[in-house]
Amino acid sequence: MNASALFVSAPASGQGKTTVTAAMAAFHRSLGRKVRVFKTGPDFIDPSLLEAASGNPVYQLDLWMGGEEDCRGRLHRAAGDADLILVEGVMGLFDGKPSGADLARRFGIPVLAVIDAGAMAQTFAAVAYGLANLDANLPFYGVVANRVAGPRHAQMLLELLPEGMKFLGALPSRKEISFPERHLGLFMAGEMQDLSGRIDEAARIWGEHAGQALPPQVSFEMETLRHPQRVLEGIRIAVAKDEAFCFLYRANLDLLEEMGASLEYFSPLRDKCLPDAESLYLPGGYPELHLERLSGNRCMLESIREHHAMGKPILAECGGMLYCLDALSDLEGRKTPLLGILEGEASMQKGLTALALQEVSLPEGGLRGHTYHHSKTTCLQAPDAHGACPNGSGTREGLYRKGRLAASYIHFYFPSCPQAAARFFLP
Repeated sequence: MNASALFVSAPASGQGKTTVTAAMAAFHRSLGRKVRVFKTGPDFIDPSLLEAASGNPVYQLDLWMGGEEDCRGRLHRAAGDADLILVEGVMGLFDGKPSGADLARRFGIPVLAVIDAGAMAQTFAAVAYGLANLDANLPFYGVVANRVAGPRHAQMLLELLPEGMKFLGALPSRKEISFPERHLGLFMAGEMQDLSGRIDEAARIWGEHAGQALPPQVSFEMETLRHPQRVLEGIRIAVAKDEAFCFLYRANLDLLEEMGASLEYFSPLRDKCLPDAESLYLPGGYPELHLERLSGNRCMLESIREHHAMGKPILAECGGMLYCLDALSDLEGRKTPLLGILEGEASMQKGLTALALQEVSLPEGGLRGHTYHHSKTTCLQAPDAHGACPNGSGTREGLYRKGRLAASYIHFYFPSCPQAAARFFLP
């Protein structure tokens, strides 16, 4: 299956990959083209912005977390009905194991390098040359300069650019098209009231400075579809989804439904009780930003405690696990009582406390995911299992169990081991 495709990467984080990817998606969408966007790596936030720009669901592609078959199948299916496929990279092009370059090379996706040129001139060419030539097997497409001061600045950037290297354009520096940030990354799409305006302006700037041409066509091979067993047939899963609990992989939700579950979404911030359900899923998010409301919704706290007391399954990931603890303290040390299902407390930290891929060995197989948080937790019971990082990091996040509660800092990617994921929700 063929489709035009680009892998949007950069020499480092913070160069403007998400803004450029969103601009391209929105621009081509405005021309009536169907655009499908993917995000490399275990990211929840950027996909919400890219969905708003493209008008289509955004899924993760990760050679370790999901595996090559998972990535190939998603790309092939997208190519079946898309005019353009965009894959946003993670960090720098060659960062991590596996890296964005590994993914682009594996599937033959041409690489567009976004380079923040705001604080450089002719050295722009050296950075572009290095990205294009470090790996001779990388399908490098071209470069775009971001945050350019004006025409003279753009001219200096081009002075030493190697002959034959494709230069898509120089994008001006505009605060109105940048996305606001906080401790875990960009703001979620639903939190930006002016998001559509930012995306529209970014699309306009892309059209004005980088043109309308579609990138090269790529042939995406078909992957044999493996339909999961419907072991969750008839099981209703209550899924927390609001501003406090918003870190949800679309692939996870799809898989639960493919296994037969029905998903009932609710808000721990606003709703008074759980939906009628056999199981409960508390994903990660930003409970630390909504502590007063979460603690004050006593009817919901009692509803979840009753669910647990009845021996019904709960999976709590990262922010969901913090919600299950006795209390969480903010950066000023103010302690707020929470569910009290899992004995222990957590406190927010000013800096990052863990960032690593993780795999937990379970009886059903190895379930993969990642951890990324700014809190420290003291749990009064020993973990039932630990995660392990494939890249040699010493991070080993615990998986805690109490009754039918399973709680961990790890954000699990269910397609990595459907049987293990299903076990969390089986009554």
